[in-house]
Formats: sequence, C-alpha cells, structure tokens
Amino acid sequence: MRSLKPSLIAIAATMVVAVSANATMASGFSRNVPLALNTVATNSFSGKFPLTVSGSRGSNGTFCLTLVDNGSLGRPHSGQASIANVGNGGTFEVINNDIVVTIQSEGLAQAEGLVYVAHAVNGTLGSGVFDGVLTGETVDSGVVTFGKKGGC
Repeated sequence: MRSLKPSLIAIAATMVVAVSANATMASGFSRNVPLALNTVATNSFSGKFPLTVSGSRGSNGTFCLTLVDNGSLGRPHSGQASIANVGNGGTFEVINNDIVVTIQSEGLAQAEGLVYVAHAVNGTLGSGVFDGVLTGETVDSGVVTFGKKGGC
C-alpha cells in the first residue's frame, strides 16, 4: 500500500496557495499593477528637493525643486513643480518608478522648457538626466542628481 503522505502534502500546499490568493485579492491588491507601483503609491513626493545639474553646456548648478503631490494630472503621484528662480513653473508625474519633471523655461518662446527624468521610489528621487528643449529639440543636456527631501 502506497503512503498517502505525499498526496496530502500536495493537497495542503494547494489549499495554502488558494487561500493566500483569495486573501490577497480581498485586501485590495491588484494583480494587474506591479508590486513596485503599489509600494510607491503609499509615499508622497510633496516637498523640496535639491537638484544638481552637471555635465551640461550651460545649466550646471544646484537648484531647489518644489513638488506638490496632489494627483492633479490623473496619476497617483503628479502635480505642480517649480524650481526657485528658474522658469515659470511646471508639472511632474511619477510613472513606473520614474519621475518626469517639466518646467516652462524663461526664454524667447513658450516652446522652451527644462525636463528632468530620474528614478523615483518611496518619496525619494535618484539620479537621472536633464534636457533643455527649444521648439522640440535638445539645446542642452546633462546629468541630474537629486538630494534628500527637505534639503533646501
């Protein structure tokens, strides 16, 4: 007579997986949203972040970025952005753990802007790229590094 022990273990394991999956779905976790997005959704990006641009032709320096994370652009982490003494304000969005900040630049035309893209998770911004744009073309670029929230 064969032992029933392996079969009982398999049945028990299947039940544990089924119960865990049901509990996870009942708690509101969406299987269609990656875990990293669920994690980032719990932390606000509102605040002031020092940002340093380096390696550019004419935009190097340290500045203070202010973000107001209120979801106003339709994404959970999005809203108004401004850089002290630079441009006319703008917007930001966090998409797939990356932040995109767009600032309307003071210049000859309304088609001039500054774009910053960096890694963003749990309310913290990392390093990325800077792009100065005029009428849809890059006129300056470099590396951007963000400091800790509240650092300016």
